[in-house]
Amino acid sequence: MPFFEHILYSMSFHGGFHLKLDASGDIDVDPHHLVEDTGLVLGDAFKAAAEKGGALARFGHFIIPMDDSLAEVTVDASGRPFLVYKAEYPQQNAGSFDIFLLKEFLKALSDRAGLNLHAECRYGENSHHMAEALFKAMGRALGQAYRQANDGEVKSTKGTLSK
Repeated sequence: MPFFEHILYSMSFHGGFHLKLDASGDIDVDPHHLVEDTGLVLGDAFKAAAEKGGALARFGHFIIPMDDSLAEVTVDASGRPFLVYKAEYPQQNAGSFDIFLLKEFLKALSDRAGLNLHAECRYGENSHHMAEALFKAMGRALGQAYRQANDGEVKSTKGTLSK
């Protein structure tokens, strides 16, 4: 799935984190499970990074323009998963990739990482540009949220992000 690989690479590049995935599945039948499972595994990786130690900045927000598109992503690495996803794509596919699978990926990522994730593509004329802008913004927002807090303090009035 070249387009999916492309936007995942864009997300990791713009987020400043290294991503190496080796995934396989029954994509000739339906790529849904592979896309969702990728979100689950990536969510596990973010959760593990958060639990590894040190205080996270916790919040991230970024807006990215890409040609005709504008996307905004806001995250809270609070440990409380919730997804708000708004995007109206003009084409169902970007290349051979079903663009509607992105919601499955984002939901799986949010649930497993414990992210409050708000992802919105405000507008655009090209589904490829819209999705790519969204994933670049997500990379930047995740990069902000998962960096170490400058003051070393847990960003919670409760003193912990654990449940």
